[in-house]
Amino acid sequence: QLRFVESGGGLVQPGGSLRLSCKASPGMLRYYAVAWFRQAPGKEREAVLCIAVSGNTTAYADSSEGRFTISRDNAKNEVYLQMNSLKPEDTAVYYCAADGSMNSRCYRHLNHYNYWGQGTQVTVSS
Repeated sequence: QLRFVESGGGLVQPGGSLRLSCKASPGMLRYYAVAWFRQAPGKEREAVLCIAVSGNTTAYADSSEGRFTISRDNAKNEVYLQMNSLKPEDTAVYYCAADGSMNSRCYRHLNHYNYWGQGTQVTVSS
């Protein structure tokens, strides 16, 4: 059973940056594709970025393209979401999730992910 703990959220001014961390336990994160999702108030949860086992990345949210990057450190069992040039519309709870199947892959839809963190709040406001 994989468990995630997200951290790094908070209040930031427009144009600022945050780096979210998703720590997995127990280890072996290297075998899983991991995605970041976000859910704004009153909206559906949407995929933002995913990083495959190979390290290849896929962007799903057009609004974040060019501003957000995903990376992983398998030795630390962590996946990161670097968010730059933040906008008020980026305000949401951000979740990391993994596809726990044998051939773990990146997917857009949340139904493919069976391991989730508890989420971390990101608020972009002046």
